[in-house]
Amino acid sequence: MLVLSVLCVLSCAWGHSEAASRLKSPALPIQSEREPLPSKGLSGCSFGGRFYSLEDTWHPDLGEPFGVMHCVQCNCDPQKSRRGKVFGKVNCKNIKQDCPNPDCDDPVLLPGHCCKTCLKVVHGKKHTDSVLDTFEYFHEKGKDKDDDLHKSYNDRSYLSSEDVGPGESRTDFVALLTGIKDSWLPSSSGVARARFTLTRNSLAFSVTYQRMGRPSKIVFLGADGPAFEYKVPKGNSDMVCGVWKNLAKPLLRQLQSEQMRITMTTASTRRDEVEGKIIKHRALFAETFSTILTSEEENSGMGGIAMLTLSDTENNLHFILILQGLIKHDGKEPLVVPIKVQMVYRQHVLREIRANVTSHDPDFAEVLTDLNSRELFWLSRGQLAIAVTTEGHDPKLVSGFITGRKSCDTLQSVMSSGDALMPVKTGGVGSAIFNLHDNGTLDYQVQVAGLTSTVLGLTIEQKPRRRNKRSVLYDLTPEYSVASGQAVGSWSRLEARHIHMLLQNELFINVATAHNQDGELRGQIKALFYSGLDAPRHELPTPLAGFFVSPPVRTGASGHAWVSVDNNCHLHYEIVVAGLSKADDLTVNAHLHGLAEIGELDDTSATHKRLLTGFYGSQAQGVLKDMSSELLQHLDQGTAFIQVSTKMNPRGEIRGRVHVPNSCELGQRSGTEEPEVEEVVYKDPEELKKDPHTCFFENSHHAHGSRWTPNYDKCFSCSCQKKTVICDPVICPILTCPKTVLLDGQCCPLCDDKKEPKDTKTTDKAAENPEGCYFEGDQKMHAPGTTWHPFVPPFGYIKCAVCTCKGSTGEVHCEKVTCPALTCSHPVRRNPSDCCKECPEEEKVPALEHSDMMQADGPRHCKFGKNYYQNSDNWHPRVPLVGEMKCINCWCDHGVTKCQRKQCPILTCTSITRKEGACCPECTDPIEDDDIVMKTPDKRQNWRH
Repeated sequence: MLVLSVLCVLSCAWGHSEAASRLKSPALPIQSEREPLPSKGLSGCSFGGRFYSLEDTWHPDLGEPFGVMHCVQCNCDPQKSRRGKVFGKVNCKNIKQDCPNPDCDDPVLLPGHCCKTCLKVVHGKKHTDSVLDTFEYFHEKGKDKDDDLHKSYNDRSYLSSEDVGPGESRTDFVALLTGIKDSWLPSSSGVARARFTLTRNSLAFSVTYQRMGRPSKIVFLGADGPAFEYKVPKGNSDMVCGVWKNLAKPLLRQLQSEQMRITMTTASTRRDEVEGKIIKHRALFAETFSTILTSEEENSGMGGIAMLTLSDTENNLHFILILQGLIKHDGKEPLVVPIKVQMVYRQHVLREIRANVTSHDPDFAEVLTDLNSRELFWLSRGQLAIAVTTEGHDPKLVSGFITGRKSCDTLQSVMSSGDALMPVKTGGVGSAIFNLHDNGTLDYQVQVAGLTSTVLGLTIEQKPRRRNKRSVLYDLTPEYSVASGQAVGSWSRLEARHIHMLLQNELFINVATAHNQDGELRGQIKALFYSGLDAPRHELPTPLAGFFVSPPVRTGASGHAWVSVDNNCHLHYEIVVAGLSKADDLTVNAHLHGLAEIGELDDTSATHKRLLTGFYGSQAQGVLKDMSSELLQHLDQGTAFIQVSTKMNPRGEIRGRVHVPNSCELGQRSGTEEPEVEEVVYKDPEELKKDPHTCFFENSHHAHGSRWTPNYDKCFSCSCQKKTVICDPVICPILTCPKTVLLDGQCCPLCDDKKEPKDTKTTDKAAENPEGCYFEGDQKMHAPGTTWHPFVPPFGYIKCAVCTCKGSTGEVHCEKVTCPALTCSHPVRRNPSDCCKECPEEEKVPALEHSDMMQADGPRHCKFGKNYYQNSDNWHPRVPLVGEMKCINCWCDHGVTKCQRKQCPILTCTSITRKEGACCPECTDPIEDDDIVMKTPDKRQNWRH
């Protein structure tokens, strides 16, 4: 699995020339799902099942129980082939020798670090300025909450400092798209605004547009031409949502340095096309209102956008205008143009500002001070407009209505008892999603579960200035149904200040119960960044609670998850958690906090459990592509669950039942219609040429996954595996009949049973199904009564199994070859492709070979790295450049390598350190023996498959 493949890559990267072993990797625990490798046009490095862009750096993750090698740093270095094509090469090095010398007497090694760090003493307690402090999303509850309560409602530092992990850091960009004027075609009347959020190397975008039809495609243009094309799905919405994943490092640099443009084209006969430059802007972080400015002129190529926000404490409206196409000037010297900016309500001018802009920099920023109650009311209802006019002999006008900021992000909240004003641990959960309309109406869907007592109140609130002094903005209680545990409705009287606070993540939702009248559950309403899934924007998620764990767990944590299965039977998930604190989980480390897994509700069966992802931070998302038919069936029947586990509760901290109706079988599409469509697509040669995974062989295009017989030799079978053609010679089964015959067009001989008395029966059976049997492995028809070795892509022919075509039913029956019992002590396999071993002519001990691992009978050997081990052997694994890992013990269990990290006690002390060479952390302050709780190894969890 992942560990051996990474070990091999590490060995190759450090100059070892020996070829990597083709042996099956040891059966280590299932690793987290990785993003699929990008296909066409992207250069980079594949390492451990993950794709890295050129110039990326990372610490290799060998999976459990090895973890991340923090003292090893790998780079994806760009290389050029002889033909000038750029590709990536992995180079790794040990960075421990680069660690600075600490200037203190007692440096400590913190979890997730390679170098030792000096601890600082503040108020009698040790702490560190480590990078981990900025990565932690866990925050202390209880008395520390009092320190924040004096802050104002709109102090965003209170909110932005929480729930920030390394995967959640982001950069925002914006683009104004207008018609192209320097083209011979008529310029478009359309105007679009695109907002971008860059998280790691994925760029999510939300595009709104006016005065044009729905676009058919969006193209990102880099310095060297088109860099990415997004085909817009059909729909009636005036918003386009999409994600560009795995941006290469050079393209990321172009994006950051504002050297990238975007174009958007419609598929109509008119073929509108708009384009604009992608830029960073300081106003994006605080923006809560926006508008698109359009012109009434046809084919004008003019437009603009406005980004607006209210002051945190006063009714001042700050706005920045970005204009395009209003000023016509081709000279080198900038032209100064006077403009007039008006705030308008139903053609009545309420405010007017006059200023000058230049042709080279037409942006404009201003503040409208002291908006009165009527202006704020019209602003909240989307009835205020901004009009911008250039003054002169040929005035140009663009205008648009101001609404709440539009985005593909999801406004949602996870309510937990750990986040309550008076934190408790109940195991309950609350989930909510919201949708803000242009007229200021807020639709909401709320659900609660696992509460300790009756719901007394369900409210949307501001942050309290003092404890137990709640500030309620809206009461949802009348819409709450006790039977369903849900509240569905609309809040139609949001004030402009409420919209501002909502879009700045400054509102909360509170659930008060009979036992906790100030609130048993509480959650912050905040935006969940768009990740490519549309379900969060429309559907209530699956609630995750300690109440649903078996047996129930009284925890302050809760969460929710969106799960869906697409047409290809791939499972998509997005998980959000809240309410965990350091007091709940003392053993949290930098690279892994919890394991989210999906499995059956029946705890006795672990065979269908799958690890979704390991994550720390408040959210995780991904895709599973190789789902088993059993697990898909459980999803369809509603007998599956999602569970988030922590080190404190390895058998489940929170859980929720998942019901995803699907008609998938064996992890592939099912039904009668879709396969027919797929066949038509594959038969179309023009479509095959466009597919980046297509193989070109013998002047023909073949689809990925297809199999065929080549023209050069009928006794070969070829398959296409992502642009690579693999051809294997047909292996014929050994026949035991006295007489054989080779028919025309066949590679393998058949038994000639014509003189046998049972010939008539065979003929009759063959006549019942004259076409024979279709075998999915080689995608061929086999004559009735014939036998063959099955072809299993991408491994080729399997000689240890024989398949037979049952002529009467058309069914294929396959069974494993039974090897004869041997009396010698050291049997050998004469040929690598043979299934069974034989006794040698003379007794001798042969060297271990790859083929030894294939024998099904008797104790098996294990190969780990480049070493062989006998059954029941124990050893400490070695990792290149790191050396022997004495904290991990591996053993050979009948041909399967198993590894486990030394189990460390859970420490309850406040000051923890780790000595060099030690496997477990220790307490630096003296503690009693009773304070150490030993952690019992859970064999079933550590070695689930």
